[in-house]
Amino acid sequence: MTAPASTHTSRAARILSRPLAINGLTVSNRIVMAPMTRSFSPGGVPGDDVASYYSRRAGAGVGLIVTEGTYVGHDSAGQSDSIPRFHGEEQLAGWAKVAEAVHAAGGKIVPQLWHIGMTREAGQPPYADAPPVGPSGLRLDGTPGTGGKAMTQDDLDDVIDAFVEAAVAAERIGFDGVELHGAHGYLIDQFLWAGTNRRTDAYGGDPVARTKFAAEIVAAVREAVSAGFPIIFRYSQWKGALYDARIAGTPEELESILTPLAAAGVDAFHASTRRYWLPEFDGSDLNLAGWTKKLTGRPTVTVGSVGLDGDFMRGFAGEGAPLKSIDDLLDRLEDEEFDLVAVGRALLQDPEWAAKVLEGRTGELKAYDAAALGSLS
Repeated sequence: MTAPASTHTSRAARILSRPLAINGLTVSNRIVMAPMTRSFSPGGVPGDDVASYYSRRAGAGVGLIVTEGTYVGHDSAGQSDSIPRFHGEEQLAGWAKVAEAVHAAGGKIVPQLWHIGMTREAGQPPYADAPPVGPSGLRLDGTPGTGGKAMTQDDLDDVIDAFVEAAVAAERIGFDGVELHGAHGYLIDQFLWAGTNRRTDAYGGDPVARTKFAAEIVAAVREAVSAGFPIIFRYSQWKGALYDARIAGTPEELESILTPLAAAGVDAFHASTRRYWLPEFDGSDLNLAGWTKKLTGRPTVTVGSVGLDGDFMRGFAGEGAPLKSIDDLLDRLEDEEFDLVAVGRALLQDPEWAAKVLEGRTGELKAYDAAALGSLS
């Protein structure tokens, strides 16, 4: 299936081609590659195929690449030996080649730094002896995780150090910034959400207290990297398959969470939703990224089924998706509701997606086929 040529071809190029500054980084246009776990890095080492995968998209016009989630250097951070790690000599050497390839193609790139927390099962690689850890030792469904533990202060400090070390390494090996993964029910988000954070110390309680751990990570990273090195923070309301979960039920609650993060040093927020066009709160058409920009004044990235009609969770479970117009997206970008748009499955399917949209070749766009998950095309 192909999409009809857009009636806003020249307008798409004009709106999407504008540069944007995020702290010391200038992105050439408004198109971001969304982070998507691919599991093609044996031993946690990204190879030449990973470098080519990202550089192809940069060369075809993506302004900013956000890598797939990469495990920070904490033994409990991950659950697979084929997902890349952002620590270790061989792993970082591989990532340096990825950054070099993206820059050679004319793009910018940031790694997404990740700790999965209590979504990990006991005994999983890459460090099978490490226990799952979280704010209260609870899974997303509220039950105690097998072999899991509530984090002590030493655990918290160790994880903060792991994020700092990864961010410092990212700057050292040539990346353009970092994204901290605080979304989708993983560790940082487990602190933000009352459903998994039942702590009675300073890290639990009201929304501001639940933000303390995330803010400490941001502040520690901010202190350790150069002043102009951007920190992006990705967050979401929903968790895993819990689509109705919320860290904030009102704009006021959301402001109480985002304000400490911005003060700690977040330069841009990546507000993850399943469908970007849905309003976040009653009484306003603003989506989550729009509210984030309104409440913080920081640049924001919107994401969620861009260019496609169909839920992305089902897409990663093997379901295809037809094309969808981006005219509404352009309207909202032009109105400055948000600043950047992250594209996921559409870019996974079609490395040339950005070039086709920017050049008005929308009739050549490809519908999403989940078979694309089977390779780094």
